[in-house]
Amino acid sequence: MKPLKEQVVTDIINNQLTKWLFENNSITREFTFKTFVEAFSFMTNVALEVEKVDHHPDWCNSYNKVKITLTNHKAKGVTQIDIELAQTIDSIFNK
Repeated sequence: MKPLKEQVVTDIINNQLTKWLFENNSITREFTFKTFVEAFSFMTNVALEVEKVDHHPDWCNSYNKVKITLTNHKAKGVTQIDIELAQTIDSIFNK
C-alpha cells in the first residue's frame, strides 16, 4: 500500500478530520474524557475496531486523556486505511 500524498492528507485533515493533526508522516488526535473509566472504555471500543482491520494505532493513555497516532510503518506514511480508521475512531468518540 502506498502512502497518500502530503497535500491529499492535508486536504482531508482540513475538510473532514478537522480535529486531527498531520505531522511526522502520521495523523494524531488527543481525546479528553471525564474519567479514566470513560477513556479506557473508548480505548477498548477502538481496539475492537482496529483489530478487525489488523492495523493498530500507536496510543497512550494518561488518566482521562487518550492520544492516538495513525500511520502505516511499511508504507512510511498515512494511507487510506489510516484515514478510514480516524473516521471510525471519531465516530466511536462521538457516540
